[in-house]
This record gives sequence, structure tokens and C-alpha cells, in this order.
Amino acid sequence: MKKIEVLEEAAKRVYDNVKHLPGTKESAGDFGRGAGGDISRNIDIIAEKTVLDYLREISFPCVVLGEECGRVEILENYEGSVIMDAVDGSTNAVRGIPFSCCSLAFATGDKLSSVTDAVIIDLYNGDLYSASKGQGAFMNGKKITVHKEKPLYFVVGVDMSGISPDSLQRLAPIISASNHIRHFGAVALELAMFARGLVDLFVDLRGKLRITDVAAGYLLALEAGGIIVDKNTNQLDSDLSHDKKISFVAAASQEILDETIDKLRLSD
Repeated sequence: MKKIEVLEEAAKRVYDNVKHLPGTKESAGDFGRGAGGDISRNIDIIAEKTVLDYLREISFPCVVLGEECGRVEILENYEGSVIMDAVDGSTNAVRGIPFSCCSLAFATGDKLSSVTDAVIIDLYNGDLYSASKGQGAFMNGKKITVHKEKPLYFVVGVDMSGISPDSLQRLAPIISASNHIRHFGAVALELAMFARGLVDLFVDLRGKLRITDVAAGYLLALEAGGIIVDKNTNQLDSDLSHDKKISFVAAASQEILDETIDKLRLSD
């Protein structure tokens, strides 16, 4: 069974098990803080258990790095890591805001650049995004690409949740230059939207994102033709660890990236 097929089946099982929960009291609860530092909700626990149970069922040779569970060995002799955010957008899910997803990626090494397969499933409608390194990006089996033509509306995704005053000031040129700023509260799914050409630029300079938030979306965006750099304008890469926090800029073209770097003065 191919790695991408394992991730797809796991994501589909999560969708089947939690699709009735968003917006209900059953989705909430307080199960303490997970490995990522956020409060674990019931929907998070059910979704993570679904993935772990499936990987154990098929004896998948991996280590799981999960938002809630931390590091879990499925088999002692493992071939790589499954980087899991079983519910990205937990706040949206608990409140019933229709924007959350399950994000799963497989990596053969200990760096973000070693991610070879990625799957994101929309927990509200079941749309399945997938990518394998060198093979393109897909939504429900159909190839997707970032938006390369000049758009009628230039849409910019900017995550400003809990942003510091200094970072907010740095973003001012981007915010003031665009009438179409968006942020929906689930970075993995927003990167999937970017990959299918619905958003032209996504910026997160808060230094708060975890690897579990971006691993799958990172590969999906790259395979769809996007460009992703860190705050120093280098191609985005990172250690695969819970304590590592990252920032990034994802652009649909080199021209958009160059303009953004200039506005944000990232090369200074």
C-alpha cells in the first residue's frame, strides 16, 4: 500500500468519525493541553485516535508526531514519520464555523523538506487534497495549481491571531495595499485553498506556527506550483519537532514573492 493511500484512508476515516460533531456540545470538553500546547477538545481526541487506531490496524511502520499525542511509535522499526494535525481549526469546529480539516503528512527524514506525501481533508464537505513529491497536487483526484494569471481580485491570506505589535507593524504595507485580506482559522486548509488557486499570497510572520500545522499544506502548495520561503527569504525548511516554531510566505509566482519581500523588507 502506497504511503499516500494510507494517509488518504486515515483522513477519510477521520471525516466519517467526526463530521457530525462540529458545532455540537459533544465536540468540546477540556482534555488538558496536548503536546502542541493547545487545549485538547473531544473532536481532537476522537480524530487523533481514529488515525492512530488505523495505523496500528495495518501495522504501518512509522512514528507519529501529533498535535495532541506528541510522539507515538507505531512500530519499532519505522520507515518515517506521520506528521498529524487531526483537526486543524479546532476553534472553528467547536463553534460550528465551517472551516477545519484533518492534515496528515509522511516524512522520510527529520526535516520539513523530507515530506514525501500529504493529505488534507475538509471536515465539512469531505473534499480531499493530496500530493506526493514530484507528482503534482490534487483535489478529489483532479490536478490543481496555484493561480498563475493576473487575478480579477488579488486575495491575500494573513494570519494575525495573537500577533505581536512589531509583527503587525511589519505587515502594514501588505494590509494597507490590499482590499481583499482573508484569514479563516485553519492554516493547513488555507494552504490547500492557495494550492487550488483561490488565494494568491499567504503570509504568517508570527513565529507561532508548528510543524503539524504546515507539513501537509507545505508539500501541497509546492506541488501545485507555489513558492514558499521563510522570514529570511530562504526556501522554507525546518526540523520536525514540537518546539520548533516557523514563519513563512507562500506566493503563487516569483513576481508576487518579489513584490511581497520588498513591501515587508524581508531582505533587509
